Amino acid sequence: MDDDTTRSSLAAAVADGVSSDADGAAADEQSAASDTDADTDWLRLRALVRLVAVVREFLPLALTYLRDRRRFLLFGRRRQVTADQQTARAERLLDSLVALGPTFIKLGQILSTRPDALPRTYIDVLSRLQDRVPADDWDEVRPVVESDLGPVDEVFDDFDTEPISGASLGQVYTARVDGQQVAVKVLRPDIRPRVEADLRVIDALMPLLTATAPQGQAYTLQNLGREFADAIREEMDYAHEAAMLRTIRDNFADDESIIVPEVLVDHSSPRVLTMEYVDGIKIDDVDALDEAGIDRTALIRRLESAYIQMILEDGVFHADPHPGNLAVKRDGSIVFYDFGMTGRVSQELQNNILDFYVAIARDDIDGVIDAFVAMDALDPTADRELMREVFDLAIESFRGNDLDDYRIEQLVGEFQSNIYEFPLRLPQQVALIVRVTTVLDGVAGTLDPEFDVIALITDYVREEGYGEEGVKRVVESTQKEIQATAQSLVRVPPKLERVLDRAERGNLALGIVLAGGREEPWDRFAKRLCLGILLAASVAATLLLVATTTGPVPLVAAAGTAVLCLLFAQSLRGKRGLRVSPQFTRQEMRQRRRE
Repeated sequence: MDDDTTRSSLAAAVADGVSSDADGAAADEQSAASDTDADTDWLRLRALVRLVAVVREFLPLALTYLRDRRRFLLFGRRRQVTADQQTARAERLLDSLVALGPTFIKLGQILSTRPDALPRTYIDVLSRLQDRVPADDWDEVRPVVESDLGPVDEVFDDFDTEPISGASLGQVYTARVDGQQVAVKVLRPDIRPRVEADLRVIDALMPLLTATAPQGQAYTLQNLGREFADAIREEMDYAHEAAMLRTIRDNFADDESIIVPEVLVDHSSPRVLTMEYVDGIKIDDVDALDEAGIDRTALIRRLESAYIQMILEDGVFHADPHPGNLAVKRDGSIVFYDFGMTGRVSQELQNNILDFYVAIARDDIDGVIDAFVAMDALDPTADRELMREVFDLAIESFRGNDLDDYRIEQLVGEFQSNIYEFPLRLPQQVALIVRVTTVLDGVAGTLDPEFDVIALITDYVREEGYGEEGVKRVVESTQKEIQATAQSLVRVPPKLERVLDRAERGNLALGIVLAGGREEPWDRFAKRLCLGILLAASVAATLLLVATTTGPVPLVAAAGTAVLCLLFAQSLRGKRGLRVSPQFTRQEMRQRRRE
């Protein structure tokens, strides 16, 4: 509250004869502001302590990484790292993330689905990362529930104080409300300030990480930092989770094969989420599914179709479909749990994904690449020949086809080992969709290793009539190009005539910009010229002093000449010509592998 508002409020209170109440309110506001300042100071102190712990934990890994890039840290070539060394470092990273607690465990879980951020070896190791945080005692959790909802014995008919599942951010209990069995998800005590302190540490270290990362990785790391902060804050807000849960439940209201638990609004808060308890068979429990007589191929088809609907039609999707969050009822219907991680898809992105699906259905690899570029997920200057091979292999693998082992060894080894330096750059929305696709592919591989998701996409495109829509888009695009060309034909001749007139009169100025690196070519030339002139003058002066003078003066002049000679020689050793960032080509990848 600003000063003018405060003064006007107090004046109104005095006019009503309740000045004492106004004074009390002002005192309360001042006390609240003081508490806020104290909380901010405590958060800063906590972040500082965590910064020291994080730096201490990751410093050995950081120094090892720098030594790999420069053998002696400040100079030298890259150091060759063996597969065993890389695996050992990935294991060390895993241990460090677990030691640092819930925030970094979540960070590791997200990194395990981002091959554009880490090498393949690290992805394989981090994929084993699970929430390893011991459950909090009920005596510590109970105050959270009662602070938000009231006395447990009054709010719930019955409450089992032993959690049925636990994670790094919250724990789930079973209870009863009006005779109905419910699941109660409770945020861990004091988890929010701990996470906020860790996020401050990550935000402080991000500029250092991006500065030392390879050029193609900087964008990925910045985007990953924003994505992680948004995701973990949303996951700690159970009011947001309840809203997303209700939205997705409404979207599948007419589909009996998809079950989303109902939220009990009166028994929920930003820290406590009470929902309908729905039991089922864990989706990767193949033996139990077979025993129940459930068609696994039809099951994965329903699951994939549900995600196509969420992403392409509803624009809101469940973003964490690992087996612990999916169950199957005896009738084959799929139960979704844990909506802490969800995503939204803009209309533009939906259109781009639809173009991607249409290109897959038409077996148009160039169209697939164009869709990735349109989604800002691929550098437009990427080597298209290599990308065609990569996408062709990926599509074949999603079809469930048997691939040539030699081709896989040559291409996948080349691609996956360098994808974290590759021109792929996943925006936040696209990264969540990639995460979902990756996890679903693992679930599909468990249920039916030969499942053809490309055939499912093709059927969807045809059933929805998007094949004809794709043709319409091509026609519309061609019409727009023809119109633009016609307008250019009208505008260009007058402009060209004006340029030629200026050239004929001698008034045409041509500006040339040479794009260089840190030091422009003309700057290097001027430096060399100046050093050459100084060196020549210094040599002449030194010879003259040696011939005509005795004592220390000729020695000082000779030393100065030697310094100038070294500087001049150093300038000649610099890179010549224009410094540009090379296009990421297959030849460059192979050269890196040889190095």
